[in-house]
Amino acid sequence: MSETEPPKPLLSVRGVRKTYALGRRAIEVLQGIDLDIEAGAFLALRGASGAGKSTLLHLLGGLDSPTAGTVEFDGQNLSRLSARRLARFRNSRVGFVFQAYHLLPELDAVENVCLPARLARAPAAAAAGRARELLERVGLGHRLDHRPRELSGGEQQRVAIARALINDPVLLLADEPTGNLDSHTGEEIIGLLRRLHAESGMTLLIATHDLHVATCAPKAIDLVDGRIAPDAVA
Repeated sequence: MSETEPPKPLLSVRGVRKTYALGRRAIEVLQGIDLDIEAGAFLALRGASGAGKSTLLHLLGGLDSPTAGTVEFDGQNLSRLSARRLARFRNSRVGFVFQAYHLLPELDAVENVCLPARLARAPAAAAAGRARELLERVGLGHRLDHRPRELSGGEQQRVAIARALINDPVLLLADEPTGNLDSHTGEEIIGLLRRLHAESGMTLLIATHDLHVATCAPKAIDLVDGRIAPDAVA
């Protein structure tokens, strides 16, 4: 009986470094990252502030490019994509949830959630219907026409999560999604992300400095001073 090849990872990171210029100084934020992430995985990326968590998430999602090394998504080197194709990739395959909710203050919840779909040229009525469905799914069916200033922090983050899901991403990247929330609301948001992951089978990566949040993921990766710590995947 012939052996079958193991499935290829959704994300494959090899030798990734990221350096920023600060005046005459070069700040190396990531110092050689090797990492594979399987499709459908749920991982926590742990690390203190300044460890490089946000930088790594930005590289994985195509928001930034490495100074050296490669980030492959489903076998495709993101650095080889043109700006237009990279923007299309982010819009169609990746959802982002940030610590700061990044909602547009002049738009209501439905309109904020619709934005990625409208950028993908989805018909307005279809996008609005999908946005309402997602807002119901995250527990905000009673807040559809509320603007961000009329919503609590937890409600704003739920709107942001719905927005991240509207184009059915393969990968959801959440960068300190509970950082601006109290502990009770933070647990609700993590519980919501866990449920959405279980329902959809998408790949979910949460970056956090909160060890309690990290324990909610089946596996965790420790990032220390721009490097993955030895024996860091647990």
